[in-house]
Amino acid sequence: MRLSAKADYALRASVELAAAGDGPVKAEAIARKQSIPLRFLEHILLDLKHAGLVSSQRGAEGGYWLAQPPAEITLADVIRAVEGPLANVRGVRPEELDYAGSATPLREVFVALRASIRAVLEEVTVADVASGGLPDRVRELVADSDAWSPH
Repeated sequence: MRLSAKADYALRASVELAAAGDGPVKAEAIARKQSIPLRFLEHILLDLKHAGLVSSQRGAEGGYWLAQPPAEITLADVIRAVEGPLANVRGVRPEELDYAGSATPLREVFVALRASIRAVLEEVTVADVASGGLPDRVRELVADSDAWSPH
């Protein structure tokens, strides 16, 4: 799986907002703490706002905060808000692929891959990451030494 800089930054900004609690957080503070270019971050926060994940207020007392409890926002929600579907092939959803001949089973492989990605990203919330309390299933996957192998 490849994660774009936009999705990476959106995840980091969401976790930063979860860690900050209830009050508004300035985009500048998020950008500084997470080393995210401010202009890029502002566009990302707008995408998250349009998806209903972030709220904002303008002015001296303004800033951004999560629009939902952080325990209810999954990493999948954040990625979908800025990138769209979690898995696709050339911009096509796996279930819509149509392969011929001996390549026909590839469609099922890509559907299974998407299910695997969902199994992690739909289970982990921004609250989990902010608190460092990842779900047991994720910790089990990370404990496997093959998970850390770059192949």
